[in-house]
Amino acid sequence: MKNNWLKKNTFHYSEFKDLKHLVEEKEKKNLTISLCLPTLNEEKTIAKEIVIMKSELITRYPILDEIVVIDSGSTDKTMEIAKQYGADVYSADDILPDLEKYKGKGENLWKALYITKGDIIVYLDADIKNIHHRFVYALIGPLILTDNIKYAKAFYDRPITIDKKKIRSTGGGRVTELVIRPLFSLFFPELTQILQPLSGEYAGFREIFEKIPFPIGYGIETSMILDIYEKWGLNVIAQVDLEKRVHRNQDTKALGRMAFVILKTFFDRIEKLGLIDKKHEMFNEMIQFKLVEDSYNPDIYSFGTNDRPPIIENEEYRKKFNVKK
Repeated sequence: MKNNWLKKNTFHYSEFKDLKHLVEEKEKKNLTISLCLPTLNEEKTIAKEIVIMKSELITRYPILDEIVVIDSGSTDKTMEIAKQYGADVYSADDILPDLEKYKGKGENLWKALYITKGDIIVYLDADIKNIHHRFVYALIGPLILTDNIKYAKAFYDRPITIDKKKIRSTGGGRVTELVIRPLFSLFFPELTQILQPLSGEYAGFREIFEKIPFPIGYGIETSMILDIYEKWGLNVIAQVDLEKRVHRNQDTKALGRMAFVILKTFFDRIEKLGLIDKKHEMFNEMIQFKLVEDSYNPDIYSFGTNDRPPIIENEEYRKKFNVKK
């Protein structure tokens, strides 16, 4: 495997810190840019994310045209706080309400395509503790300043919190290294050059996002890379080093459930690509065990395998954006 892509399409966020230049290029190309924050119970971090992005990338430098929050049904004050700080806030269930309703990150991202207006859409997780506006402008940079790149993805060091005071300087990305990297190595070794395929921060042109399906849950990042790679090739993808990301860490059982969904998504995708032939349908339940009064009881996690089809196939979307299939 050659590393030509890794050398050409890997950037550092500092290469795009001239925000005035980004604004000039955005205006020259007559682009609009939307930031989407998918949320579920993010009251502790959502206000800071909105304040920073609004003050730095709307007021100070007019790079973003809107900040949109798509919520999965928070039971805390996420939506109230987001509205208070000036984001456009929507419940996912209220978008395209005639469709069957699902819960999941992928569902929020898919429905954001209908709500947002941007030619470029930035998707950013809402639980980032060390939030900085580089998380957005660095992903926009390759899209604005090059002609071939259509999708940009973040990578970074992901410290693991040991206790309330200590943070280990390396680690994190456990599902990437234990699940996705081995799978890419087996089936798509060229994709191993993508250093953090499961990162939740990425940006792309609407013309890309509207033409690919969106799994409703954890498999969205894996699916997105495979579909973009299949349709347009690796050279439309870039990755940007953001150096460090701090967020809440999940326990091993939660990571196991995430890995299960990602594995299911991966095998579904490579079957559609004709790389494998499954002899029977895979099950949709992750079986774990928990100790209850000296007995090990099954703890079964079920998930839907639904994909939202490319949104360009939706009649209401085509009508709203005046596009054809």
